[in-house]
Amino acid sequence: MSGKRDYYEVLGVGRKANDAELKKAFRSLARKFHPDKNPDDSEAEKKFKEVQEAYAILSVPEERRKYDMFGHDRPGGSPFGSGGFQTVNISIDDLFGGGFDSIFSSLFGGGGRRTRPARGADLLVHHAISFEEAFEGVEGEIEIDVLNRCSSCEGSGSTTPDGIRTCPTCDGRGRITRIERIGPFHQQMTSDCAACSGDGRIIQNPCKNCRGEGRAEQSKKVRFSVPAGINTGTRLRMSGHGEASRSANGRSGNLYIEIDVNPHRWFERDGADLLMALPVSYVDLVLGATKEIPHLDGQDLKVKIPAGSCPGETITIQGRGMPGVRTRSGRGSIMVLLKLVMPGKVPRALKKQLEDLRDELGSGHGDLVDDIIDEARDRRRS
Repeated sequence: MSGKRDYYEVLGVGRKANDAELKKAFRSLARKFHPDKNPDDSEAEKKFKEVQEAYAILSVPEERRKYDMFGHDRPGGSPFGSGGFQTVNISIDDLFGGGFDSIFSSLFGGGGRRTRPARGADLLVHHAISFEEAFEGVEGEIEIDVLNRCSSCEGSGSTTPDGIRTCPTCDGRGRITRIERIGPFHQQMTSDCAACSGDGRIIQNPCKNCRGEGRAEQSKKVRFSVPAGINTGTRLRMSGHGEASRSANGRSGNLYIEIDVNPHRWFERDGADLLMALPVSYVDLVLGATKEIPHLDGQDLKVKIPAGSCPGETITIQGRGMPGVRTRSGRGSIMVLLKLVMPGKVPRALKKQLEDLRDELGSGHGDLVDDIIDEARDRRRS
């Protein structure tokens, strides 16, 4: 006879305890005897290992069934091998998150439940922001309809805790393995169990709110932060805000928020650099000028146009562009393209002045044009 204490006694639960009661008892005792809370306490360490071993067996349907039949003296010896059970490295955070389930079930090579329950589906939504919000960053909030864990049955899918039983077809594994003959070969094929849809459980008394699925569509608000300098097409990942898993022990999927930045009146974007076309007059180009325009950072942008500039030339202003999201190495530049704006209707008096001005400014340039025309005519004759 084995000298070990009864696993149900170790966890302080009855032999008919369901999964939720087992998990609750384990979490409570594991926190109590965790080595982080009891440093240099050999007795607490011993009890922590004992609690882990008890839960490792009772949390896996197949192993629990064997224990109920044979106790510690099961045929074939310990399911953990000749070395016996070894303490699993579980942090305090794991005890709150429930990530220890897959750790324990993997000790048996997936012989009980599936080691990694299917994660819930990911969701993608689009969210539009202004160019100014992309420059400064903004706190956003959206409301979505999503399949969440049913609040009526707490995700179990059953009206009552005892209305859930292990699927007899797959013995709680959620998957069926079969051997198929393909030509001269035999191949092992594994697929989700059709009887329980891969969940490993049969719901005998389905919850009326979610109809036994364990999930129901709910509306919820999600808050998120948009970093300064974000660009169109960037996706923000909100972990755990997607659809709930079909499995009671599975993790929820992720929510991806794809950002659409609305266009600006005069700025275009090239990475962290901003591009703009600045309308200027011929006088501004000849004599030079300083233009001040409102900017995204709240300080007017001063564009100094050197005298004698030409249309199409570019003026670069360093450090006044968009913030860098990934590099975080300051801001980009602003590239200002000088665009000559021609006046509409010219008054007769001004037109006469422009003609006189053309005669003065055109000396040299007019000769060059004449030379080009004469050269073109000579080529045609030859």
